[in-house]
Order: sequence, then C-alpha cells, then structure tokens
Amino acid sequence: PPVRLSPLHLFSSHWVLYLSVLVTFAACNAPPVPLDDILIEKTSVPEQCVRAVKVGDFVRYHYIGTFPDGNKFDSSYDRGSTYNVFVGKKQLIEGMDKALVGMCVNERRLVKIPPQLAYGKQGYGDIIPPDSILHFDVLLLDVWNPEDGVQTNTYHTPSVCSRKVEVSDYIRYHYNGTLLDGTLFDSSHTRMRTYDTYVGIGWLIAGMDQGLLGMCVGERRIITMPPSLGYGENGDGSDIPGQASLVFDVVLLDLHNPRDGITVTNQVAPESCTRKSVSGDFVRYHYNGSLLDGTFFDSSYSRNRTYDTYVGRGYVIAGMDEGLIGVCIGERRTITIPPHLGYGEEGTGAYIPGSAVLVFDVHIIDFHNPSDNTEITATFKPEECDKQTKKGDFVKYHYNASLMDGTSIDSTYNYGKTYNIVLGANQVVPGMEDGLMDMCVGERRHLVIPPHLGYGERGVTGEVPGSAVLVFDIELVDMEEGLPEGYMFIWNDEVSPDLFSEMDKNTDKEVEPSEFTDYIMQQVTEGKGRLAPGFDPYRIIDNMFSNQDRNGDGKITEAEFKLKADEAAAHDEL
Repeated sequence: PPVRLSPLHLFSSHWVLYLSVLVTFAACNAPPVPLDDILIEKTSVPEQCVRAVKVGDFVRYHYIGTFPDGNKFDSSYDRGSTYNVFVGKKQLIEGMDKALVGMCVNERRLVKIPPQLAYGKQGYGDIIPPDSILHFDVLLLDVWNPEDGVQTNTYHTPSVCSRKVEVSDYIRYHYNGTLLDGTLFDSSHTRMRTYDTYVGIGWLIAGMDQGLLGMCVGERRIITMPPSLGYGENGDGSDIPGQASLVFDVVLLDLHNPRDGITVTNQVAPESCTRKSVSGDFVRYHYNGSLLDGTFFDSSYSRNRTYDTYVGRGYVIAGMDEGLIGVCIGERRTITIPPHLGYGEEGTGAYIPGSAVLVFDVHIIDFHNPSDNTEITATFKPEECDKQTKKGDFVKYHYNASLMDGTSIDSTYNYGKTYNIVLGANQVVPGMEDGLMDMCVGERRHLVIPPHLGYGERGVTGEVPGSAVLVFDIELVDMEEGLPEGYMFIWNDEVSPDLFSEMDKNTDKEVEPSEFTDYIMQQVTEGKGRLAPGFDPYRIIDNMFSNQDRNGDGKITEAEFKLKADEAAAHDEL
C-alpha cells in the first residue's frame, strides 16, 4: 500500500525543490567573476620538453579563439596556416604574450585572458566587443630564436671511426626530415635511396652543410636548425612552411673525397715472402666485398672458387688493379676503394649503389707470370751421383702435391708406391718433366710449377683449380737409363750378320709376327738387346714389326727387312 506522508514531509520536499530552482536561477544570471590575470590550463603536455618558450623567441602555433559562451571569433585552422610571431615584443595582445612563455612544442593550453590584457574597453571592431574575456585553445608547433645555430645530437657512435666528414667530402646518407612538432615532410628511406652530395660547398641548405661535418660512417645524429639555416621565411612552397625549424634524423653510410686514392689496411703477410706481385702477373684470390657501412654485396667464398685475373692490365676495376700490386702469396689485406676507382657514379644496379666506396677483404691464394718457368730448389742431394736423369730415362719417384696455400692435392706416400714415368714421353705435365731432369737417385727437390706448365686454365675437376700454381716435393727413388732418342730397341752386342735367318725359324723366307716377337724377347732375356724402359714391351715389338712390314701384309720378307742404320730417315725400328 502507498506510504502516507505527513504535511510536514510534503512541505519539506517542496521547499527543497524550490530552493534548488532559486540557486540555479541565481547561478545562470550572476555576473561573471572578473579576472585579474590570465588563467592557464595545460590540457596536453608532451613527454619530453627539450626547450620551453622564452621572451624573444619566435613561435609558430595554432589556436582557436572563443568567447566564454563558446562562440568562436577566430581560428588559425580556418586560415590553413599557423600564427607566426615573436614572443614578448608586443606583437601580440599582452595576455597571449604572457601565455606563450614556458610552453613546449606540442604542448596544448587553454588560456583565459581578461579584457585589460586583451582588447580592453575598445574591443576589436565588430569582432570582439568591449570588455570581452577571451578564451584561446593554443597548440605550440615550433620555437626558435634568432641567435640559434645548428644543434647536433649524436645518439649512436660506431666503435671505429677512422675518418670524419670534412668540407668538400662526398657523402651518402639516409635521413628522415620532420618539423619540430614531429610532422614528417621528407624521407630518403621511403625512396629506398640514399641522398648523395658534396658537403660544405653550398649544395645543401646551410644547416645541413654544417650539421653533417664531423660525422663518422655508421654514426646517427639529430640535426636541428632554425629557418634561417633551412628554408627561411617562405619554406619550400610545399611541405615545409615558412619560418619552420627543421629536424633531420641522419645516418651516414659512406664518405670519400675526390682526391682519395685506395687505402690498404689490415695487412697480414706470411713470414716468408720471396716474391711480390707486379703488373702483368696472374693472381688467384678470395674476397669479401662490402660497402663502407658494412653492407655485404659479393664474395668469392660463396661461389667456392677464387677470382682469377691479370693485374695491372685493366681486367678489374682500377682500385683493385692497384691494390693487388705488391702482395705476397698468402697475404691478407683490406683494400678500400673510392668510387672514382671503383664503379663510379652509376654503380652496378642492385648491388653497388652509385658513388659508393667499396671495401674488399682479400686473401691472396697464388700468382704467377706467363713468362715464369718451373722453379726448382734442391732440398737434398746425395754425396755420390754417378748418373743424372735425362730424356728417355725411366724414373721412379715419390711426391707430395699441394696448392700454394698449402691445400693438399695428392701424395704417392698415401698409396705406398712410387710414380713411374718415362722422361720426355709427355706422361706428366711439362713442369714436372723440367723438375725431374738432371736429377740423382736419392735427390729431393721442391718444385713450383706455373699453370701454363701444369694443368692450365681448366685445372682438374674436383682436384686442381683452373690457373693454379702447383707445388711438388719430390724424391727420386730409382731410375733406368733410357735409349737414345728415336730408338725403342738397341743391341748390346754386335748385330748378327745373319739376323733375318735367325728370325725365320721355319725357313719359309718370311718372318711372321710370332717369330719376330719371340726373337726380340729372347735377345732381351739373354742381354743381347734392350727395349726402351717404361713401355709395354709387346706394344714396342708390334710397332717394330709394323715398321719392317713395308707392304702391310702381316709378314716381313728379306727384301723388306732393314736395320735402322740402313734407313735414310729415322724410325723406331731395328
């Protein structure tokens, strides 16, 4: 059931309502409280405030001006441009001059200005009535002072800095360009291409010309400049407004001077260096190629083969042609090449940008000259040496074979047997032929064989690289004297005057192959004759028989049969 209220309760509730209406009516119709000074409410404060406005500074800011009832009388946003003015120089109403002091860029303030600090009793035409309190919603975008210069703040310094930017240097760098409030107006990163220019000779705005000096490759710094060192009163007509401070976040990627030559550093040479490369040599080397900021662009190691070229003849870029002169086999060095001695202003497309300094870490594997002969060094000679090897001798030797960098190729010791050849029979590379000549049994030699006397430009697949210098350590174990040049068989005794009859066992006046073979082998066995050593005896005898069989009918007649001494021309026969 409804609660029954007493008259007192009814009176009390109506009285409260009546008093509430009176208070509200009084508040709405009360005159505004007069302001003695400006009132400031910070509605948004940036996390960092590098600099606050002081008297004498020039500022750029946006604002919305309203009356206390919320009606707008002015706005910089509506005009599409900031309000730009000096602070504290009576270029503003007094209240605004005071309100801007101490503000930070990107700070937002709600400022209430009494009439005596605004337009007073006169007001401002038809826009601002007399004795008006003004409200301004202010956003500060920029602040600088006519005395300002370029400010730099390095926030990353590389561990090594061998050189810093100087006037007239040519540099490559990336940047983000913003206004002081953080508004981005340009970026080399979005174009995916560095900005490349000379420094200190007027190719850049003055602030950037100054701000880049002293930088190291790999350094990152913030360069802040006032408009007098940037784009001045007019801006750039597009993204940069007039009287704007500029902030550039820069990373330096490359640095050189047009007067630069190559630089050779980090040289690690072997203890023994009997020869250094000269112009005209053919060099095999490994390399890693990078830009000055460390960006990798190429490597011979990734291809698992050396780069092979003549030096000093224009086969490689000029800087490398120069940098490979005077190296030792086994040496490591870093060659830094300015672009005018590298790939110039154009670069090489995707891998090497234009005007890029190149850095090559080089390891010299070997080199030779096309005029080189086999280098022969005797490492041991026996005290007695009755005979020395010559062309035609059958020799037996051990060897260890390697490349100039020490890479092992092969060794007879691994097989437990010697390598056996006939000298002068083209059974080994020419350099080995040279190295085995005039050698004593028991002698040991160190041979260095250039590729044109070794395995040439092609090498041996899977074993010897193309154009490789070879190193052999050899030991002559045994030798068998060969026959005079042009002979495959010689008589140790006087030749029988009835030689044909002795061969013709069946007396049919024809010597068949079997008769010929049996007779020659009998002479060898009895020591009356000798076949050329190192060859298959039966192949030699077959060749001898063919030379005697003039008409090729498979038989030798007495008319066909002749001794070598009876021949007008030299043949490998009796």
